[in-house]
Amino acid sequence: MGGFFGLTAKTNCVDRLFYGIDYNSHMGTKRAGMATVDNGIFSRSIHNIENSYFRTKFEGDLKEFSGNAGIGVISDTDAQPIIVNCHLGKFAIVTVARINNISELEKEMLAKGHHFCEHSYDIINPTEMIAALISEGQDIVSGIENVYRRVKGSCSMLILMDGRIIAARDFLGRTPILIAKNDDGYAAASESCAFANLGFDVCYNVGPGEIVEIKPDGMKQLRKPEKRMQICSFLWIYYGYPVCQYEGRNVDRMRYVTGRDMAKNDNTEVDFVSAIPDSGIGMALGYAQGIGVPYLRGIVKYTPTWPRSFTPSTQERRELVAKMKLIANKSLLKGRRVIFCDDSIVRGTQLRDNVKDMFEAGIKEVHMRISCPPLIYPCEFLNFTASKSELELITRRIIEGLEGAHDRNLKAYATTDSPEYKRMVEEIRSRLGLTSLQFSSLENIVSAIGLPKCDICTHCFDGSSHC
Repeated sequence: MGGFFGLTAKTNCVDRLFYGIDYNSHMGTKRAGMATVDNGIFSRSIHNIENSYFRTKFEGDLKEFSGNAGIGVISDTDAQPIIVNCHLGKFAIVTVARINNISELEKEMLAKGHHFCEHSYDIINPTEMIAALISEGQDIVSGIENVYRRVKGSCSMLILMDGRIIAARDFLGRTPILIAKNDDGYAAASESCAFANLGFDVCYNVGPGEIVEIKPDGMKQLRKPEKRMQICSFLWIYYGYPVCQYEGRNVDRMRYVTGRDMAKNDNTEVDFVSAIPDSGIGMALGYAQGIGVPYLRGIVKYTPTWPRSFTPSTQERRELVAKMKLIANKSLLKGRRVIFCDDSIVRGTQLRDNVKDMFEAGIKEVHMRISCPPLIYPCEFLNFTASKSELELITRRIIEGLEGAHDRNLKAYATTDSPEYKRMVEEIRSRLGLTSLQFSSLENIVSAIGLPKCDICTHCFDGSSHC
C-alpha cells in the first residue's frame, strides 16, 4: 500500500511537510521519501525504513531542504519521489499505485525511445513509469489522462512543480485524496489524520479521476471527477488509522458498527470480548456492546518495535513477526470463554499461532469473529499483501482440497451461508483450532461503511471487479 502528503504554503513548509508525511506511516513499512522546491531548485531524499521509522531516518536530512512547497510518501513498493525534467517542465512525483501491465508498458515505451533509470530487483520503478506516461501528454492534465487510459490497476499521485502541487486521484477512486487548508496554505494527503495536528481543516474530497491544483492562495479544478467510484473497502476494514475518514465515513465508527451489528445475531455464551490488535479494536468494542459482555484486553500488541505482520518479504520472517508482536494476557485468559475480533484472515499464519498461544495460556474457548467476508480473490488493484500466489490465501488452499482445483466454483464459496461457504468456514475453523468461527457478511460491511455497494470495491470477497 502507501500514503502521501503534500503542502504548498506562504512560508517555509519543511517541518510541517516532515510531520505530515510521518502521519502516513501506518500505510507502509519499506521506503519513504520527500522532496521540496525552492525557486525552481528541487531537493530530494529517499530512505529504506524497513528497520527504522520515518522520523528517525529523515530528521537529520531536514537541514538540506528549503522552500514553501513539498511532497512526500511512505511506500511498501518503489523508491520515491522521482524528479523528472521533460517538455512539461521539471517536477517531482509520488504515487500510490499498482501497475499490473508494467512489463507491457515498458516494452511499448522503450520501442518509442523512452529510457528508464530507476531499477530494483530488475524491475523498473512504477513511479518512473507513471512519470514517463505523463511526459507523453501535451500538458499535465492530458499526461495524467494518459496514465488513466493505459495503466491496468490503480494510480493516485501528487506532482510538485514550482509554486504548486497537482493532486490526481485514481480514475475509479480506489485510493483517496483529501485537500485541507489553513491560513498559510493548502495540503493534500491520502490520510486525513495527517491534517489535524498541523492546523489544517479538510475542505475537499477529490473525486475519482479528478485533478486539482493547489497553491498557497487557493485550489483550482483541472479535471472533473468521474461519476463511477470503486473505493477500496479495506481502507475501513484494515488499512485506515482509526481517526481517518474516507468519503466522509470514519474508520473507527465503521469498525464499531460492523462488530455491533454482527453481534446482534450471536448467541454464543462468553465471559468477555477481546481484540486482535490493532485493527480489531474498534470491532471488538462494538461487539462487546452488541452481545452485552465486557471488553477486556486478552491479547496486547507490543507497540514499541513490531510492525505489521504481512509486510516482511519472506514467509519465514512474516511468521516470526506475527508470533513476536502479540502477547497473550494469561491472567485474563485462563479458564475463560472469549470472543476475539480481527480484521481478516489472509494466510492464517498469525491467527493459528495466536490460538495456540491462547490455549497454552489456559483459555477454555476461543471464538473468532472476522470483520469482513472470507478473502477469496487476490486484490488486482492495490499492493494489499506480499502474496505471490493465490494459494497463499487459506481459502484457496481449502477450495483446492475440496474441489481438486483452487479456482473452481468460487462464486459458490463467496456466497454467504451457501453449503460450499459453510464447508470452507468449518475447514478454516478446524485448521486454526478455533472453538467457533464467523465472518461478517458483505451486506454488513457495506451497511457499516454507509456507501452504496456500487461505489465500494469488494473484489477480494466476491470477485466483482476486474482490471
